Amino acid sequence: MQQWVTSVDLVANSEANENVVIKNTNEWTTQEKEVVDGVTDVLDGNKVDAVVCVAGGWAGGSSSSEDFVKNTDLMIKQSLWSSVISAKLASNFLSEGGLLALTGAKAALDATPGMIGYGLAKASVHHLVKSLSDKKGGLPKSSTVLAILPVTFDTPMNRKFMPGGDTSKWTPLEFAAELMWKWADNSDNRPKTGTLVALVTNDGQTELVVDSEK
Repeated sequence: MQQWVTSVDLVANSEANENVVIKNTNEWTTQEKEVVDGVTDVLDGNKVDAVVCVAGGWAGGSSSSEDFVKNTDLMIKQSLWSSVISAKLASNFLSEGGLLALTGAKAALDATPGMIGYGLAKASVHHLVKSLSDKKGGLPKSSTVLAILPVTFDTPMNRKFMPGGDTSKWTPLEFAAELMWKWADNSDNRPKTGTLVALVTNDGQTELVVDSEK
């Protein structure tokens, strides 16, 4: 089954059916309006089965680091801004029984002293998922909100900057894409709403570990 996809990103995706290109990266409310207006035009009154947010990045640093506040600001913009705006999109455009999938981090389930800004932003995403899963959270009826919590994704950039990394413990992007497809296609395949799902890869095999099984 083929899916119809709109990409919301800083650059256009040639494989998407439609694109909303973000121009404002400095003001949260302006970015929200830009994205919501763009998606409104693209959908033209239609609803979607899933809103998936995989935006993010990484920056390290403790409170004594020279770039501590700068890096924390970047992490909040990359992970939290995008997740909150995705929640707004889901509130506006998600079909009843649809899926909102956000991206947290397994590391942020615990203290992250060497990368405080990253952990802070991702832990905020986890809190957002829990809050949205409540019946007062604002999402459409019978919808599901989840977060995947990767350790390390196997991406070209990670291979470039971590050339000595153990890639047998890195989660393939294809695994995450297929998981999103399965959860969007059939609500019976999903964990319950509000679940944080860690992606734990060993020897090239990935298993799902939900927050209640930590």
